[in-house]
Amino acid sequence: MTEIHNVVVGVAGGIAAYKACHLVREFTEAGCSVRVVPTPNALEFVGAATFEALSGHPVDTGVFTRVDEVQHVRVGQEADLVVIAPATADVIARIAAGRADDLLTATVLVATCPVVLAPAMHTEMWNNPATQANVATLRSRGVTVLEPAHGRLTGKDTGPGRMLEAGQIAELTRTVAATGSMGRGLEGKRVLISAGGTQENIDPVRYIGNRSSGRQGYALAEVAAQRGAQVTIVAGAVDELPTPAGAEIVRVRSAREMQAAVNERARDADVIIMAAAVADYRPEREADSKLKKGIADDDLSTLQLVENPDILKGIVEKRKAGETQAVIVGFAAETDNPLEYGRAKLERKGADLLMVNSVAGGKVFGETRNQGWILGADGSTFEVEDGSKQVVAARILDAVEAFAGW
Repeated sequence: MTEIHNVVVGVAGGIAAYKACHLVREFTEAGCSVRVVPTPNALEFVGAATFEALSGHPVDTGVFTRVDEVQHVRVGQEADLVVIAPATADVIARIAAGRADDLLTATVLVATCPVVLAPAMHTEMWNNPATQANVATLRSRGVTVLEPAHGRLTGKDTGPGRMLEAGQIAELTRTVAATGSMGRGLEGKRVLISAGGTQENIDPVRYIGNRSSGRQGYALAEVAAQRGAQVTIVAGAVDELPTPAGAEIVRVRSAREMQAAVNERARDADVIIMAAAVADYRPEREADSKLKKGIADDDLSTLQLVENPDILKGIVEKRKAGETQAVIVGFAAETDNPLEYGRAKLERKGADLLMVNSVAGGKVFGETRNQGWILGADGSTFEVEDGSKQVVAARILDAVEAFAGW
């Protein structure tokens, strides 16, 4: 894992330049030394004084400033990470061509550290064959070019080309630093992911649920989308999380609703990852009106429960019946003997891979970090060291790609 101390935040001349201020704050608050290197056009949108105040470092744009320090070489040499946000079509083209006519492009040409570009431009510019060719060229050289978000652009336009939010960019760049360039091994693959907890109604105001936040499922979706996948998230109860670039989200509440949504989409999926924490049981009877404490007919002291459908096992049965050809990944959250119980669950369910972790002491649920083991149906065990949930997601998807031979 690359230690991130010195971060260069490049800023190109687009309206999304104001979001770079939040990105600078993301890295400085994480303890990084941040040097902002804008293009001259970027300073038409956000002044140098703003970036200097946020970063605590001087801001220059040209290759002829601080010549005595050989700045046009030194900034790139000292960087542990270079991230350009926004990356306009012009900057992408100039970097792809190997230009070095301003401090930003010179810095990228010198840098040997991970380089991440977060595009921001109108949909027509993003889809233009010239831009797509430049993006492909950069990716072939090991530069990570993130997929932009779909959403509101300048004016009334809506579509792909909106810059990801600062928090998403910061987390993805940290993932690149930890795992390497964001490859495109899932290009064109359909990835179906369940996320979050399910809620089983007792009455209109009460339910049985769990502490799952959906963060690991959304992290899987974020990384899968950046690797080129067409992602669908079947989301139960989740925290307020940013939508991964281009992902379709299907909202559900109960285990049976989640089962129906997953089954409906399983046939077309290349990968199915059941990251949701599905309730094992539900109340036998759901009251139509609020149950009242102290009323004999509305006794809340005892609930009769019935077993919910086993969604993961059902998907495996569908594959046996030829109704899907997907690689199937399960999850197991255990409080003790995680490897023993995880291996038993993998064999019982019949999945290809299973991510097992320990949630003893309130760990994992609602947290931003995770760790555990990836178990394979072939008997393999791969330890996943402590890291952000996006880094863990990258390790899981690495295992999926290796298993499938993609």
